[in-house]
Amino acid sequence: MAVVAAGALALTGCGGGSDDGGKDSGDGGEKPAVTVELPKLDGEKLQVAAVWTGAEQKNFGKVLDEFEKRTGAEVSFVPTGDSISTFLGTKIEGGEPPDVALLPQVGALQQFAEKGWLQPADSAVREQLGKNFSQGWQDLGAHDGEQYGVYYKAANKSLVWYNTAAFTNAGVEEPATWDEFLETARTISDSGVPPVSVGGADGWTLTDWFENIYLSQAGPEKYDQLAAHEIKWTDPSVEKALTTLGELFGDDTLLAGGKKGALQTEFPKSVTKAFEGGDAPDAAMVYEGDFVGINIANDTKAKIGSDAKVFPFPAVGAESPVVSGGDVAVALKEGKGAQALLTFLASTDAAAISAGAGGFISPNKELDPETYPNDVQRDIAKALIEAGDDFRFDMSDQAPASFGGTKGEGEWKVLQDFLADPEDVAGAQKALEAAAAKAYKS
Repeated sequence: MAVVAAGALALTGCGGGSDDGGKDSGDGGEKPAVTVELPKLDGEKLQVAAVWTGAEQKNFGKVLDEFEKRTGAEVSFVPTGDSISTFLGTKIEGGEPPDVALLPQVGALQQFAEKGWLQPADSAVREQLGKNFSQGWQDLGAHDGEQYGVYYKAANKSLVWYNTAAFTNAGVEEPATWDEFLETARTISDSGVPPVSVGGADGWTLTDWFENIYLSQAGPEKYDQLAAHEIKWTDPSVEKALTTLGELFGDDTLLAGGKKGALQTEFPKSVTKAFEGGDAPDAAMVYEGDFVGINIANDTKAKIGSDAKVFPFPAVGAESPVVSGGDVAVALKEGKGAQALLTFLASTDAAAISAGAGGFISPNKELDPETYPNDVQRDIAKALIEAGDDFRFDMSDQAPASFGGTKGEGEWKVLQDFLADPEDVAGAQKALEAAAAKAYKS
């Protein structure tokens, strides 16, 4: 997948793509053909919960609006905050769960299934999954042989987005390796622009930084072992990856606002820092997944493909890494309405609405690539689909939520502490292992 993605992104970095950045494609252009039949749900009320806010929530609202039109149901959206497992656990134990939730961690799906909190997907959902998704994505939504989830949204989380004006003014090109990345950052810093914007106030961004370095440097076998906690976080491979990450985090001249500023910057602001201010932005680059596109399109005046371009996460080892993520829709209540919504989310009809809005990548292999609003997102999606089942899923999202997916706890908190003090590699390893051991044991 790394090879495929690198090839596709090499093309996008050359500046192809429309000039709208997704801004004028909110409804995905023409209405897609109806490919799935849904039941009539007149008078039925459904509640959907997810972590999405801002532009992501707004665009998903268009999908729910279409579902309402087709079924007659009334759907309300509830933002859960970052600690979605805690939010949903409280609702479930209180006897008032939402009908459907979109979980950003596969580990949460596994835990919820073991607790008996999830409803199995019905035959209509499974039919859409079999038609539209590779087996790998289906397997991620299953537990102990039972299908529960629909991966509605995927992510290529191995991308660095950059301000083309800042690169041009500094006289630099897209780096291919980690050493080249650091050298590029230093040159940009010398030009008077802070090189890298880091959204350290949201701990999940820091896990993504670590995972990309670790996958490229330690390799897929070690990655799988660490993801399953078959090796400890005190392993020398973790020490090496944290030391490498510390080369960036430990140099305040390379971070927008330095370490302190990075810890105070939330993810959306980390994006706008890089794409506001014209020729004098607050940062030249921001690392994160394809979903950065929606923030660029909705929160800045930059145009994807001209003002904003993207290159693969630099190779720390032999190859650039490709880490994938995604949000899986699951039913928490019995009933025709919840299953109908899962069926719709598994269809190309729903995927086309979100894809057309921009800042969204679907694992739905039957979705027409032309649905995406620009060549940048089109090529990112193409790389993901062409990889088939050969991808590595986000490590923290595979972990128990108390370790890999809870604000102020576990990996999120430890890596924020590491960003504040990147020299304390041993301390970070010890804290990570203690948190992981506790989470996996429970």
